[in-house]
Amino acid sequence: MNAIGFDSAKYLELQSAHIKERMSHFGKLYLEFGGKLFDDYHASRVLPGFSPDNKLKMLEQLKDNAEIIIVIGADAIEQNKVRGDLGITYDDDCLRLKKAFEERGFYVSSIVITKYTGQPAADNFRHRLESLGIRSYLHYVIEGYPSNIPLILSDRGYGRNEYIETSRDLVVVTAPGPGSGKMATCLSQLYQEHQRGNRAGYAKFETFPIWNLPLKHPVNLAYEAATADLNDVNMIDPFHLEAYGETTVNYNRDVEIFPVLSQLFEGIMGECPYKSPTDMGVNMAGNAICDDEVCKEAARQEIIRRYFESACNVKKGDASRQELYKQELLLKQAGITPQDRPVTAPALERAESSGHPAAAIELSDGRMVTGGTSDLLGATSACLMNALKEYAGIPHEEHLVSAESIAPIQRLKTEYLGGHNPRLHSDELLIALSISAASNPHARLAMEQLPKLRGNEAHSSVILSDVDENLYRRLGIHLTCTPVYEK
Repeated sequence: MNAIGFDSAKYLELQSAHIKERMSHFGKLYLEFGGKLFDDYHASRVLPGFSPDNKLKMLEQLKDNAEIIIVIGADAIEQNKVRGDLGITYDDDCLRLKKAFEERGFYVSSIVITKYTGQPAADNFRHRLESLGIRSYLHYVIEGYPSNIPLILSDRGYGRNEYIETSRDLVVVTAPGPGSGKMATCLSQLYQEHQRGNRAGYAKFETFPIWNLPLKHPVNLAYEAATADLNDVNMIDPFHLEAYGETTVNYNRDVEIFPVLSQLFEGIMGECPYKSPTDMGVNMAGNAICDDEVCKEAARQEIIRRYFESACNVKKGDASRQELYKQELLLKQAGITPQDRPVTAPALERAESSGHPAAAIELSDGRMVTGGTSDLLGATSACLMNALKEYAGIPHEEHLVSAESIAPIQRLKTEYLGGHNPRLHSDELLIALSISAASNPHARLAMEQLPKLRGNEAHSSVILSDVDENLYRRLGIHLTCTPVYEK
């Protein structure tokens, strides 16, 4: 269950060396970091052995030469866009990221608000940054971007953007999520640096798709599944194939925009330093895979998780049917079905036998634990308790939280707070368990098992409330749900 497929130590060594080599070609390097620089849980799921903060560890080896710029789109602020894996808005995540980077000793020089057209929410966020003493800059929407090159490379294009003051040789440009304007920020800075007579260059760090894995490798298919809402498609890089006779993998947006980027580079630098989108990248993750079969299986499971996520979002009205069709196609390409997720069947069997919602958790050693709905607990709460008991070696029939202590919580929920569901949600159960732990050694032992839940798989027979979903996410449990509502 805990097989390793990725060599993190090798990755850190190769990746930092490769970035240093790329830096040597330019006076200053603007490095666009695609994906998540911090908390990259997708990478850790599809490349077992990859730590969620691996990329940050790698950058720590370049810390003295690096500074970080965080980019956020004004449209994301206006729409209150939420980061799906953490459940927080992009603007709040900017501040979280800044604090997290600084706690690791990195210098975060500023936050850039891109795609600005005078949005009130963006103005409010900028005022908030000012009150916190954080430098911020505005980059504007350019009409006809990215094809209107004469306008882009003018005082009314990149020249209109506020120039970002930087002081180090490596400028890492990152964001809370995709579509924030990282590349545009880098190119705008290149234009303004060269206007000022400064020598600067650009490179891109994008973990996925992995350029030196096959096009239909499950790890690359899992990337398509993760970005199904963006309709990204992996494809052979035709420019790299033509230039070098070598087959590499990139994704449609980078391939489609490369001719435009090439012209932008020529307009800014006099010539394009790259012959292909793959050339622009510095990713070495593919060279650190130590067990391809382990990574393939992990990626297949991620594709199934993404399918369930999209199916539930369609049911909720939060995603298009097209997104679900894309996920179904990826399942077929990977040669798998939703039933290939081991934890799904036990949850559905428990639900069918009881006639009520049920849940299952697959422990790290492969044992299956289920939980059903009762008068006191919801299915996910019961399943969570049973998993803790299993890890602690406590008999299933032993009650760690008495019915007498649950009753006042139920009364509070229904009589005083106006709730309709008296059953304890997962977070309420853990609070009750923590209270019992003060006097019950077995309850305390069960609480001590909580860290073991990280990385466990879980499935619910129905769509869960946000409360239960968020609690499972915070515990690090990989949760999926059958896309039906509890009747």
